[in-house]
Amino acid sequence: MKVLLIGSGGREHALAKLIKRSLLEPRLFIAMDYRNPGLEREAIERNGMAYIVNLIDPMAIAKVVEEVSPDLIIIGPEEPQFHGVVDALREKGFTVFGASRRCAEIEKSKVYARTLMWRHSIDGRLYFKAFRSIEEAKKFIEFAGDIVIKPARQAGGKGVKVLKDAQAYLAKDRLEVKKNYVEKLFAEMDSYKDIDYKILVEQRVEGVEYTAMVVTDGETVLPLPLVQDHPHAFEFDIGPETGGMGSIQGPGWLLPFVTFDEYRKTFEIISNVLKVLQTEVREPYVGAFAGQMMLTGFWGPTVIEFYSRFGDPELSNIIPVVESDFLEILDRAANRRLSSVKLMIDESIVTIVKAIAPAGYPDNRKLASGHPVYIDEARIREIGCETLYASVERRADGKLYTKGSRAIEIVCKGDSYEEVYKKSELAVNFVYSLDGHPLFYRRDIGSEELLSNRMRIAEKVRTVYRSRVANGLLGKMLVWIPGEGVFDNPLISFVR
Repeated sequence: MKVLLIGSGGREHALAKLIKRSLLEPRLFIAMDYRNPGLEREAIERNGMAYIVNLIDPMAIAKVVEEVSPDLIIIGPEEPQFHGVVDALREKGFTVFGASRRCAEIEKSKVYARTLMWRHSIDGRLYFKAFRSIEEAKKFIEFAGDIVIKPARQAGGKGVKVLKDAQAYLAKDRLEVKKNYVEKLFAEMDSYKDIDYKILVEQRVEGVEYTAMVVTDGETVLPLPLVQDHPHAFEFDIGPETGGMGSIQGPGWLLPFVTFDEYRKTFEIISNVLKVLQTEVREPYVGAFAGQMMLTGFWGPTVIEFYSRFGDPELSNIIPVVESDFLEILDRAANRRLSSVKLMIDESIVTIVKAIAPAGYPDNRKLASGHPVYIDEARIREIGCETLYASVERRADGKLYTKGSRAIEIVCKGDSYEEVYKKSELAVNFVYSLDGHPLFYRRDIGSEELLSNRMRIAEKVRTVYRSRVANGLLGKMLVWIPGEGVFDNPLISFVR
């Protein structure tokens, strides 16, 4: 079976590893926009080859596809979806696993995703307001209180700022921070010409985040095990948001801080969103889909945002646990024959993924780029872990250089978090900077201390949302305005 994988990073390396062990004996071809050494090697080992191509140019991708003539095309990242690559390939008669441009709007436009949930009264939705102009946004945030400010378009996992109004004496300074950040975000979003709204302001919620990924053929929705990503750059969830500094999974389908009822409710929300999305766009959703969720006192399982693809690094956690033929699952989904498939996993193990990034990431990718690194894969394998290559390229001199984002992901497995955490902490020592430029990772991911903290928070919010259920207040925010009365949150409203 000839398979063409499109994408350049850690998620695609995870997909390649899952694909290559298939009983369908795949010949693996990969289209990428830089020489990722891990992907290049996976292609060669499976009797295929790698192509360097512009991944958001449908015509350039089509030339590669026509040369390879694959039985199945798998789209890894979101930007090719946003730019119509999937649509162009399907129009040419190729079988594609990936969301069409219209279906991928659920990720590209956070305004569309939020509006969709409100329009169809789907549980887990947050109050929000979106802005086209900087003046309207700055005026609104003067009175908005506790908020989250986001880019209105998917921007590679960056640009989110959470602002809590707790100390009255800091109100003036905090307002200046809000206004300055709005100006900065508007400037950054001005380069995106494919959206109307630039900034999204949401109500702030607290709780424990996790990712719920599925494979779907437009009718059947096949859940993957829950994974928890760690998007903040630095330990104990501080610093700027990144594309994800690491993730944990297991044991089994759940996480230590998510109950089965919460798991079931999460996938009910995802299934409902997919159903109404397909009704609105009048196209089947064929591909991967994910909800970035948070367990909150406001709703219980609550939607933070959606992905029209597998999460990165979350998919990396799935490599050691999947026992089914993953390529067969993707192929059946692409051919609209997923109904008879069951995903089998090893429910006895847990996995930890740690990403290693060059200093400068995520705010100064220029500073983080162009640094030579060396990875001792043999020593990492001796520990019992796997190496995935992400934002790192092999140049003409044969050396590996960083490209400004997370360079390496290390995937470790074992029978307990304590065991796997020790493995991960050993393994990261075998990624070296060759020019002295600092590399960093999050030491706390998978640690007993952080896991215990997550479990304490989850139990607190669980008590709150269960009380809201009992009192008929789930998902409601009541605001008292002196002299006017109590309202169902008139301050942050959805776009009609």
